[in-house]
Amino acid sequence: MFTGIIEGLGKVKSLTKEGTNLSIEIESELASELKIDQSIAHNGVCLTVVALTESSYTVTAIKETLDKTNLNNLNENTLVNLERAMKLGDRLDGHIVQGHVDQTAACKNVSVENGSWVFTFEYDPTIGNLTIEKGSITINGVSLTVVDSKENNFSVAIIPYTYEHTSFNSTKKGDTVNLEFDVIGKYVSRITRGYL
Repeated sequence: MFTGIIEGLGKVKSLTKEGTNLSIEIESELASELKIDQSIAHNGVCLTVVALTESSYTVTAIKETLDKTNLNNLNENTLVNLERAMKLGDRLDGHIVQGHVDQTAACKNVSVENGSWVFTFEYDPTIGNLTIEKGSITINGVSLTVVDSKENNFSVAIIPYTYEHTSFNSTKKGDTVNLEFDVIGKYVSRITRGYL
């Protein structure tokens, strides 16, 4: 369980294919505080630490994860948003985030507006996910509020602090991002659609 409040950025140190899996070594200041079997979100994708050094750690993404997220677009030196699992009893500063990406979206526009940035994303609505204005959305692991909600796209406003301390400062038009839709909204949507 996560909150969508990014703790830091990690840099991809190496990528190794192991059958259909991808082993990802991440260089991060958080490495010295981690332990084997710990969950950590990478661009919103919950992965398990399988190896550690003083300055880096390794996680493995399986084929299903690679097929449904933007982790298959990683290269050496790519920056990723990192968040460790929340502690029971901590403040929930973002919103409830599971670390289970629902689908990806394409960045359609980035504009600067009075000291903040507005990012517009387009996604496939046929999967059944939806956004609502002022509702929560997780983009590459970052908890955000939807500003403008349409059938297949939405916008978010990024404040300077978030822009400077997450991978949003390198996100550009055409980039693919991971989306995790609000868990409460997903349950409400499923109930109103009925079970098949």
